[in-house]
This record gives sequence, C-alpha cells and structure tokens, in this order.
Amino acid sequence: MTKEKFQVYSLIDKKKNGEKLTKGEVKWFIQGFTENSIPDYQMSAMLMAIFLKGMDVTETSFLTDAMLESGEQLKFPGRNVIDKHSTGGVGDKASFILAPIAAAAGVKVPMIAGRGLGHTGGTIDKIEAIRGFQTNLDLKTFQKKLLKDNLVLMGQTQEIAPADRLIYALRDVTATIDSIPLITASIMSKKLAEGANGIVFDIKTGTGAFMRETKQARALGKSLISTSKRFKKKAVALITDMNQPLGNAVGHANEMIESIETLKGKGPADLTELSIALAAHMIHIAGVEKTFPKAEALAWKVLRDGSALKEFRKLLRSQGGLESVVDDYSLIPQAEEKTLVMSPKSGYVKMFENDKIGLLLIDLGGGRKMKSDVIDHSVGFYFHKKIGDKVKKGEPILTISHHPQQKKLAQEVARCLIKEVITVSTSHIKKPKLILELLN
Repeated sequence: MTKEKFQVYSLIDKKKNGEKLTKGEVKWFIQGFTENSIPDYQMSAMLMAIFLKGMDVTETSFLTDAMLESGEQLKFPGRNVIDKHSTGGVGDKASFILAPIAAAAGVKVPMIAGRGLGHTGGTIDKIEAIRGFQTNLDLKTFQKKLLKDNLVLMGQTQEIAPADRLIYALRDVTATIDSIPLITASIMSKKLAEGANGIVFDIKTGTGAFMRETKQARALGKSLISTSKRFKKKAVALITDMNQPLGNAVGHANEMIESIETLKGKGPADLTELSIALAAHMIHIAGVEKTFPKAEALAWKVLRDGSALKEFRKLLRSQGGLESVVDDYSLIPQAEEKTLVMSPKSGYVKMFENDKIGLLLIDLGGGRKMKSDVIDHSVGFYFHKKIGDKVKKGEPILTISHHPQQKKLAQEVARCLIKEVITVSTSHIKKPKLILELLN
C-alpha cells in the first residue's frame, strides 16, 4: 500500500460530486480494493460515481497506471508483438480468425482475453466450448508459447492487472460497463501488461455495442490511441458497425463452428471482411509489410492457402484443445432442439435491437446473470437474414438452438425476437457499411 492514507467514503463522495481525484488517491483506492481492504460494495459505488461523473484524460491515465501496476508486466523484443482488442459485440468471434491469420503472416499475437460482459460474449467463454482447451496459463508459460508458436490465448490471471480482473467482474453486474475512462483503463492495463508492442482496436458502435453512438466510439478510440502513444506503442482503431450480429452465429458453440468455417474460407462475408482488415493492420504495424495494401494481400493469401487454419490447429494442440473438432463439429456441444423464427410479413430486414439478442441468449443459459453462473455453451441463434436482405412472410429469419426442456422458453424468446428485436420494412433497405472509420 502507499504511505498516504485516505478515507474510502470521502473519495467516493469526492468523485460523486464531480471532483477530480489525484494520482495518490486513485492508486490508494485501486491498491486497497486489490488487497481486499476495500470491499466490493464500496468499489461498486466508486464505479458508479465514475460512470456518472466521468474522468478527464489525466484521471484516466492515473487509473490506467494504477491498474497496470497492480500486477506483473511482460516485455518482448522487436516490434512484431501485436494484439487486437474489440470492445465487444453480439456474434463477435473475429479474434479466432484474425489471430491465426496474423500469426501465419509472421506476427506474434499475445491474447489475454476476457469473459462475457453485459450482453456481449467473451472470447474465453467461447473457446472453452472446445473440450480440453486450457486458458489458465501462468505468465512464464504464456511467454514461452508466444515466442515458440507466435500465438497464445489465455484468460486474465492474478499476475496480469489483477485490479482489472476484479473490477471487470463488478462492472458486469453493476451496469457500469459503458464508461470511456473505465473501458480505457481496463483495456490498456491488460494490453500494456502483456507486452504488446502495438495494438489494433476494433471499436463497435450501434445497438449491440456499449458505445451506441459513433461519436462515443470515436471518443473511446481516441482515448485508447492516446494512451497507447503515451506508452510509445503503435496503435490503429477501426470503428465498426454493431447494429446486427457479426456473422450469422450467436452462442459459444455456434460461433466456434462459424470461426472454423471462416478459416476454411467458407465464412460469412462480413465476418471475413472484418477479420482480414484487422489482421492486415496487425501485419502492417508489426512491420511485416511496409504498406497496408501489401499487408491485406498477405492476410488474404494465408487465409486462402490454409496457413491460418494450420495456425488455429496448432493453437488447439498447444493448449490442450480437441483438435479433431476442426474436422468434426459434432465434438462441439450443440443443443439438440431447433425452433424456427418466421418473418411476420414480407419486405426487407430493417434493424435489430442487437443488445437484446445478447440478453435473450443469457436467458437461454448462454451467458451469466450472476458472477457464479455456469455458461451453457450449446445454446444459441443462427441468423438466416441480415439487414437489407429480402424476406417473405413465413420465411425463417433465424433458428434458436435449445434443449427439449426449454421449449416453452424458446417460444417466448421467439415471440420477443419478432415483437421487440427484429424490424421488417416494406421499403427497400440498404445494406449497412461494416467499417465506418479508421483512427490512428
């Protein structure tokens, strides 16, 4: 602990009233929470005060530094250790595609990923749909695997930014997720601690994103890039559309299958497009290729020639995952019952209330309502139609995968999807642009 002594109540009250916290105050509060001298309920109050009153750039830097310094920090030589971070969305499984692509191109990709947050799914939860895959690695093993294999994926440990691991879990259940200072400190404390020399950010915006407005997404992107530059890290941010699920599959098992299909060159166009773009930026800032067009061409090459799929197989073997799932999807748990959701009228798919899709997945058991909940990897949705697609009355828009005992619940979910989530218009709807802006 720092030598300075403060009162927890006074600091919460100070931030509640919109005053600025000092570096010493922030560090003391974060250390106290990490060391269990400040309880969950007081940290929850501080998180809500920060959420409501915000933090300026200086305070955000204090928070990032305090969370980074709460654990160990890795350093790697060279410039080709590059990670990617997405702010989360519905059906966002791009990490499983872009990371093998980048690794196959010669980038070292250190992925320290998280679990589900709010209505969004977590990378670690998804990969655990593959039997045997070990995400609980120590830092020494993580470092060794990265240097040897170019690609490693693990969950957050007590060694890397432990303050963030604890705060992350609280934010998920206290409605304090979509705060730019909290998101910035959370992302950057992990990415800086894992030793990445550069970071590519995927900032989501829309109904399925925490930053629902493009203006918010742009502000977050600038905050992340500014923090990266403060630590002399190369950084690029893409602002991407999250007004509908990315790809067609939502749900852990469904998404892992779709990821493998994409690595086989048979994935949805939007998921493939985004994965290639993000991987190409990683290849570019790593210095593997001197221009972005050349980096993009290399990303397409390693996807099409099967090199990226080989990297994914190698990742599974290296971390104990059942490699045969790549060839036999029946080895991935899948709910046995299907309920079709039909279009109530003819027309064009206009919009999705995308966050509600994530919440309905949680209702089926595919996410957590409480920190202690166990995820059912097998349930999920598969969307047959996207925004701008033509649909006829009575034609399936999506399929719900569920268990026999969930038939009544699945019917309720289907009704909710039609009444509250999916809008069909009789007017022609233009397909939305996926990549909206580039920040660097």
